[in-house]
Amino acid sequence: MNTDFNYCESLYWVFTQLCNDECDHCYNLSGPKGERMSEAECLQVVDNLPGSIGRIILSGGEPLAERKKLYRILDRIQERYGGTDTQVMLQTNGGLLNGERLDTLIEKGVTRFDISSIDRYHKEQGAHLDKLRRLFESRGVNGDDKDPLVDKEHYRHRHRLSWGYWGATEDMWLGGNWARGRAIEKGIWKRSPEHNFCTILSGARNFLGGYDDIPQEVSIQLWKITPCCPGTKYPLGDARTEKVSDVLARAAASPVLRRLNDGEPWLMGEHLGISMEEARARTHELQNICLYCDEFFGRHMQALNPDTFVALPLSRNGE
Repeated sequence: MNTDFNYCESLYWVFTQLCNDECDHCYNLSGPKGERMSEAECLQVVDNLPGSIGRIILSGGEPLAERKKLYRILDRIQERYGGTDTQVMLQTNGGLLNGERLDTLIEKGVTRFDISSIDRYHKEQGAHLDKLRRLFESRGVNGDDKDPLVDKEHYRHRHRLSWGYWGATEDMWLGGNWARGRAIEKGIWKRSPEHNFCTILSGARNFLGGYDDIPQEVSIQLWKITPCCPGTKYPLGDARTEKVSDVLARAAASPVLRRLNDGEPWLMGEHLGISMEEARARTHELQNICLYCDEFFGRHMQALNPDTFVALPLSRNGE
C-alpha cells in the first residue's frame, strides 16, 4: 500500500444529503430533510483534502439542491487545485440542471457530469435523459463516454468535457451492497451473501493504495472519512478537523483496515482468531457482506485500536 497519503487517485465526497428526490433505494437517507453541513464546515473539508488528487467527485444527496454551497466548494477547489491535473466531477440526478447552472459549473471547473438517476427508483425513471442529452450537446459536452468512468485505464479524462449516465440495478449500484439507509428500511436490498462489494471501486479495496487494477478511492460521507461508499460502522476520521492524509496513514496501521484494502472482509478478524469460515457462515446468516462488516465492528470495537476510528457509530443524523 502507499506510504505517502498526500496523494489520492480518486476522492468521492457526499457533501450534502439534501435532495429533491426521496428514493426507496437511497443508502444515505438523502431527501428533502437530508442531513447537511454548514458552508464553513464544507470549506474545512476541502482544506483538509490531500495535497494532490487525481479526481474529486462531488455527490449527494443532490449537489444542485445546495447550489450556493456547491459553488463555494468549487471555488475553493480551484483555489487549491486550479492549474493542476485534478479533474472535478459532479454526480447529479439531473432534475435541477439547466443551461445557466451548467454554464456556471463548467466555468467553475467541472469537466465530467454523471447522471445517476436513469433507473426505476428515481421519480423521473429516466424520462429526462433526452432533455439532458440536448442540454449537454448545446454546451459542447461530449456524450460518447456514457458509462461510469470506473475502468483504471479510462476513469480520468482530465480536462475534456464529458458526461455519462447510469442508475441502480440489481447487479450493480443497488447490487449486493445497499443494505443501508432507506434501502434496508424498505427491504429492497439484495440478499447476496457471496457478493463481495469490497472488491469494486466503490468498495474498500485499494482505498489505501497498492493495487494497479482499480483506482485508489477514498470516500467522505459529509465529514466522515470511510474506506467505501456505504461506509464502515465507525468512520475513520473527521475531515472537518483532521487531514485526510493523516487519517489514512493511521488507518494503514490497522490489520482490519489493511484486510479491507485487500478486498478481504472475511479476513478482518483473522488476527482475533475469527476464521474465514466463521465469517462466511455469519455473512450467510445476515445475507450481506456490509451487514457482516457492521456487526464485526460493533462486536469487536474494543479489540480494535480505538485511536484508528472516530468512536461514534454512524446514525441517521450522523450524531
